[in-house]
Amino acid sequence: MDYQSPQIAAIYDMANPMAEDAAFYISLAGPPSRSVLDLGCGTGTLCCALVQRGHWVTGVDPAAAMLAVARSKPHSQYVEWIESSAQIYRSQRRFDLIVMTGHAFQVLLRDTEMLAVLKTMRCHLKECGRVAFEIRNPRMDWIGAWTARCRVLADATITETLSITGADSEFISFQTTYHIQAVR
Repeated sequence: MDYQSPQIAAIYDMANPMAEDAAFYISLAGPPSRSVLDLGCGTGTLCCALVQRGHWVTGVDPAAAMLAVARSKPHSQYVEWIESSAQIYRSQRRFDLIVMTGHAFQVLLRDTEMLAVLKTMRCHLKECGRVAFEIRNPRMDWIGAWTARCRVLADATITETLSITGADSEFISFQTTYHIQAVR
């Protein structure tokens, strides 16, 4: 997915609304107020929800277009936004909680990329801090679930189609296409 595209970034939240997993990550932050690092923060929905609950949040994402959307959201002025990949992000700050949500960990296709992100997490985690991230369930038939998936978004003005382009024992490649119907 080309999240550098402003057009894709603009419709990202329609295709990926806040869901049950957000409540889980918010509960991990808890009260009291904590410092939170969101690696691969995307459009910043979780960052803004955490800041609204009194947490100190840094959102890191490699896509400027996604961060532009994030900066336009309510409470975004209280988030520190950083354009960087999770693999190379470095700061002097240490965090109580580090999250990587929305299956962002899955874009790491090589062991070296995964190890680099785990190193970033280790370098930025406070003693007794927590790290939480998600991956897709390997027992699920993702090819079956994704083959010819088509969803209608935004009051039937946007159609999202997912097509499998390749698969082996370790990786599934797919293409997501958006058709935006002109509003008259």
